[in-house]
Amino acid sequence: MDGRLIYLMGPSGAGKDSLIEAAREPLQTLNCEVVRRFITRSAESVGEDAIGVSREAFERHRVEGDFALCWNANGLDYGIPIEINHWLNDGRHVLVNGSRGHLAEALHRFPTLLPVLLTVKDQVLRERLLRRGRESLEEIEARLHRNGLFTAQASIGGTQIHRLDNSGELSITVVNLLNLLRVNAVPDRT
Repeated sequence: MDGRLIYLMGPSGAGKDSLIEAAREPLQTLNCEVVRRFITRSAESVGEDAIGVSREAFERHRVEGDFALCWNANGLDYGIPIEINHWLNDGRHVLVNGSRGHLAEALHRFPTLLPVLLTVKDQVLRERLLRRGRESLEEIEARLHRNGLFTAQASIGGTQIHRLDNSGELSITVVNLLNLLRVNAVPDRT
């Protein structure tokens, strides 16, 4: 594969969806596609621009081989469409909203994957999670604890995990993401 898979991960509330949406147009200058993932959550749910499907439909897609990657996290199923293989083979880069818990499997499937961990300071993350009102206080504290365990990890299987802080202005995070990609073998098209 000539393209590179950019695997964006981070805790719920870190701003992955906001970053992806804000970076969508500038990523085109890097020959980078942004993929919509399948998710077993209602399409009406606030959050990412995903393809909402039932569990039955998701399982059908999985069995039929429609996913390049799929996993379960927090009681939901997620799938990255097989279409990314064609994009990567055509030399296009692909940004996916991935799972920290599925990183090892994703690296096995895509060895040149570029792991990017979107981080946010604990107090900012706590405030964002409280504001959106989806989790109880106990669930929020559990998320913060899991986040601390994962962010301590600097690499996986010899592959460096690149960190990108999103505690401040989103526009600065977009610029930092584009710079990170340029430095790590995702050059501008010329």
